[in-house]
Amino acid sequence: METWHLKGTTPPGNPSSRFVDADLLDEAGRMNTEVSETPRQSLRGIVQPERQKLWLQENREAIASINAFINRHGLRADHLRLRPQPHVRVKS
Repeated sequence: METWHLKGTTPPGNPSSRFVDADLLDEAGRMNTEVSETPRQSLRGIVQPERQKLWLQENREAIASINAFINRHGLRADHLRLRPQPHVRVKS
């Protein structure tokens, strides 16, 4: 399988992800795909949900604490919140 180096897509000294299958690269070119941006977009799509999951795990205790505080004491501006009134049907 022939591979080609994509310049500028990975930091120097990181050879593990610098090569792309030549057939795949040709096919992407025929589809007018922005090849240099696609790996970044793919990695963002993979990394972002994992980052969110990790952040939630790291902050679970703080989130539970603030939620308990709000449940106990309410919000200072709670009276300003818009609360839609349930529709009441009037019999005619």
